[in-house]
Amino acid sequence: MSRIDHYENFPVASWLCPAHLRPAVQALYNFARTADDLADEGDDPAHRRLDTLGEFRADLQSCLNQTGALSLGWPQVFVPLQKVVTQFQLPTQPLFDLLDAFEQDVVYTSVGQGYKNRHELLDYCRRSANPVGRLMLHLFGVRDATSLAQSDAICTALQLINFWQDRSQDLSRDRDYLPQGHTLEQELRFARTLMMQGAPLVHRVKGRAGWELRAVVQGGLRILDQLDTRAPVSDHTQFTRPQLNKTDFARILWRCIRM
Repeated sequence: MSRIDHYENFPVASWLCPAHLRPAVQALYNFARTADDLADEGDDPAHRRLDTLGEFRADLQSCLNQTGALSLGWPQVFVPLQKVVTQFQLPTQPLFDLLDAFEQDVVYTSVGQGYKNRHELLDYCRRSANPVGRLMLHLFGVRDATSLAQSDAICTALQLINFWQDRSQDLSRDRDYLPQGHTLEQELRFARTLMMQGAPLVHRVKGRAGWELRAVVQGGLRILDQLDTRAPVSDHTQFTRPQLNKTDFARILWRCIRM
């Protein structure tokens, strides 16, 4: 569901993903991964990153309209994406929302801007994380309002967990996602609340994909368990990113079974 671990909730190359959907999942992942790299990787200044993302956006528009020539920059992204969008009649706004979020990251980082409140941060997550879940649900034919809301809760929770586990790394890059006036402990509790709100979705997604989703939810909760033990030290603590071991995976599996 990092920089980005935004897309950990794409079940790329997983045997749990039905074979007929794997090309579609891979095409969506390649789109998101490539755009994120354009925003974050390398040493280009902000204005060049934004220019490149603008070219990427123009190619997306041409791809979706099936009009005009694509640039030569990313045929490996847009040729398969065009097929997938047409085959599955995917909603296209989530794709543009992702690009909006990447562009915002570039701008905010370039000027050292943070988030004044949780509302602003959640609006960012609405565009940076929630589109992933909505696209995946569409592929699996799950499109009711309750499921979409639960998916948004899970994806936002995953995004927040990624922020808090990578907080020291983000701060070193002049990027701060912690809302002003909030503590890390508060935000960890909020992420857990969101994850629990979205958890019933695992019973709406059938088959192997439902088990994949169980693992995503329980994996996120297990990382929160580890972060909870570290948060009181300092909101700027330099702890290392949590690493799940065999015991953690066994616990996750047991929790998946009990959901």
